[in-house]
Amino acid sequence: MGFSSALQGRVAHEALLLRLDAELRLLDAMKRCINQKAKCDKDYAIALGQVAQQGLKVDRADDLHGSLITKAWRTLMEEVEQTAKHIKCNAEFLELLCQDKLTQLYQDKRKARKTYQEEHSRIATKFNHLTEEVAKKKTEYQKHLEYYKGLRSRFEEHYIKAGRSGRKLDDVRDKYQKACRKLHLAHNEYVLLITEAVEVEQDFRTVLLPGLLEHQQSLQEGFIQTWKNILQEACQHSDFTSDKFRDIQKRIEHSIVHVNPAEEYREFTEKHKTSPANPIIFEFDEALIEDTLGKLQPNTLTVDNLTVDWLRSRLSDLENSVKETQEKQIKLAAESGTQTPTMQSNNGINGIGKDANKYSKDINALRCQEKQTLKLVDMIKTALNDLGCEELPSGCDDISVEQNFIESTHVDQPVTPSSSSYIFQKGAEVMSLIRSPFRRKSQPLPTPERTPCSTRASLTTRSLSSLASSSMTLATNRPLYEEEWFHGVLPREEVVRLLKNEGDFLVRETIRNEESQIVLSVCWNGHKHFIVQTTAEGYFRFEGRSFPSIQELIMYQYTSEATVTQRSGAILRKPVLRERWELSNDDVVLLDKIGRGNFGDVYKAKLKPSKKDVAVKTCRMTLPEEQKRKFLQEGRILKQYDHPNIVKLIGICVQKQPIMIVMELVPGGSLLNFLRKHKATHTSKQLISMCRDAAAGMRYLESKNCIHRDLAARNCLIGYENTVKISDFGMSREEEEYIVSDGMKQIPIKWTAPEALNFGKYTSLCDVWSYGILMWEIFSKGDTPYSGMSNARARERIDAGYRMPAPEQTPPEMYRLMLRCWSYEPEARPHFDEIYSIVENSC
Repeated sequence: MGFSSALQGRVAHEALLLRLDAELRLLDAMKRCINQKAKCDKDYAIALGQVAQQGLKVDRADDLHGSLITKAWRTLMEEVEQTAKHIKCNAEFLELLCQDKLTQLYQDKRKARKTYQEEHSRIATKFNHLTEEVAKKKTEYQKHLEYYKGLRSRFEEHYIKAGRSGRKLDDVRDKYQKACRKLHLAHNEYVLLITEAVEVEQDFRTVLLPGLLEHQQSLQEGFIQTWKNILQEACQHSDFTSDKFRDIQKRIEHSIVHVNPAEEYREFTEKHKTSPANPIIFEFDEALIEDTLGKLQPNTLTVDNLTVDWLRSRLSDLENSVKETQEKQIKLAAESGTQTPTMQSNNGINGIGKDANKYSKDINALRCQEKQTLKLVDMIKTALNDLGCEELPSGCDDISVEQNFIESTHVDQPVTPSSSSYIFQKGAEVMSLIRSPFRRKSQPLPTPERTPCSTRASLTTRSLSSLASSSMTLATNRPLYEEEWFHGVLPREEVVRLLKNEGDFLVRETIRNEESQIVLSVCWNGHKHFIVQTTAEGYFRFEGRSFPSIQELIMYQYTSEATVTQRSGAILRKPVLRERWELSNDDVVLLDKIGRGNFGDVYKAKLKPSKKDVAVKTCRMTLPEEQKRKFLQEGRILKQYDHPNIVKLIGICVQKQPIMIVMELVPGGSLLNFLRKHKATHTSKQLISMCRDAAAGMRYLESKNCIHRDLAARNCLIGYENTVKISDFGMSREEEEYIVSDGMKQIPIKWTAPEALNFGKYTSLCDVWSYGILMWEIFSKGDTPYSGMSNARARERIDAGYRMPAPEQTPPEMYRLMLRCWSYEPEARPHFDEIYSIVENSC
């Protein structure tokens, strides 16, 4: 069953158009994906090549001369390099495949779809017109028939009354004959038209429409065959199991097979053959004991009242060490499957069978360790046993240790930086300085009812150093919003971005059910958020005891290292302080309302510290959290940009409601209003200069991978000396490519590129399309694009190839640039770097 017999109906025709549109979208998605795969493969090939080059450097070392494993490694790296070349070649082929065949197929399919729709519309219109003519002629026939019948009745009536003569009868007869003639003519016309309609209908049903559908089916099947061939080519150049890759793998395997462990070091050992090393002799240096009055003997332990306790303690430690070593040997022997070693009676060394395995090295190491320790044990035991029942000798017969100590303590000495008393004194001072900022002035911190092992009643070394480095303080005489670790009404997404390491925490405010709540946010196995509970007495708590202020609650949790809740296990380790661009709401004085945005009003304001005039965007308090997040997105993007043609961010205010974004005050206001207000005074040079400023700002954004998505004259500001600044980054995204996943609401249709409208795909080249519209707005001095067209009509005409004509007095090179920006295929549009060069040369 083919198109010609199955798809003649109207519903089938519309379904076929939808199918063709879907195939175009699929083809466009295929182009993007294959291009992306080619890019990834090229990056992979480059990385592989770098790995191979790095691996081949090892082979240059003379120390590995003659190594079989090195030869195998060199072969492996050379084949990796060859693999990289093949992958790169395949990637380049895929790029050409997209640029040539896929692009051509896309264009041919679009053209075929358009031709089919136009031809179907033409023959359907002709058939519908004929159908309407038949119905119209039938209506005329009926009217003439009714008129004829009426006159015939009148004629018969007069004929009967007046006979065959009379003036009135003649008039009636004349009208009757005329009506009869018109009826017969209408009859003939209707008969001819019916005959023609029968032929046309038969031709439409059996020749024209089937022929068109059959032709369209043939075209589509040809496209599918071409499409299949392209997929097969892409598959062939993506196949890592092809012969060339299998050959590489075989060569690598062949080189590894030739590695013979028994032969690996033959050439090396022959080249570097030496005699066994002479033993190193360790001897006691007798010069050390020349002045000890015979008390100390070389290679002999001294046992006296000064050393006996130490020797006994050391002997106990060594015996425990021997026992542990023996237990480890027994365990390893059991794991290795060998017979459990037994103690030899004469020297206590474990004997191990001849069945050596992978555990033999560890067992041998333990045997050596046991042997060494037993040697020391025997030496100490012998020294202690030699005393017998004799009284312990004195270690110091000549000088009284106590008298020496007493005399040394009565000598008057000045306190110097090297003396122990000075060190102790300074240490106490340092500890006092560290503790003082965090110690409560009124009363000590409460002691928790339960004290887990992780809880400490005083500041630990960790908490002292962390507190000192983070400037976290505790003061009960100031409001919470002045604490550096309190971030006000900062949205949760921003909070998550700030908390990066385990134990990072901050305190914020949130609005739930129209009620303000204080929340502790902690990075701990993810991100956790704890609402501060309020007791009936007005105290604050989580699960443990309550505190009279939130500052004291947070400080207790921090210094004691207690978990916030048992279930979460979260511990506060480091407070995250407000970022430098987080300003205090109280430092901003709102003056005059100068505009209105999507989220709230825009004001001229003044900063108290610097007395500087600024512009402030406010966010309505009633907006949901998601909208506040989008509002702050503009601030997050702008804070990292610094360019004369991008509006500058001064800071954000999130300590309390309303949330505000503080930016530089650009005196000229909206570029669109400026163009319309001064329409009569703008010169061509000034308009080109405005285009250059906008291109400079967009070139900077493109270099930062920022897609503006809402570039238009209404979203540009005019500063001193008519400098244009890009503004309004509420829709911006910091990505090379952004796919819209939440619908196309609030999209400026007449400023948006076709691929973004049709497929939701945004890149910097979409901003280039919008820049072309901005140029048109500038040279038209503020006119509305596609004036008189609805959004839907403008979109339809753009897809059909329509482009706006140049505004009056637009320089030809500027209009040519507009048309390049409006190229339907994104790849055909210039990047902003090229745009800036073109406009700069025209200034």
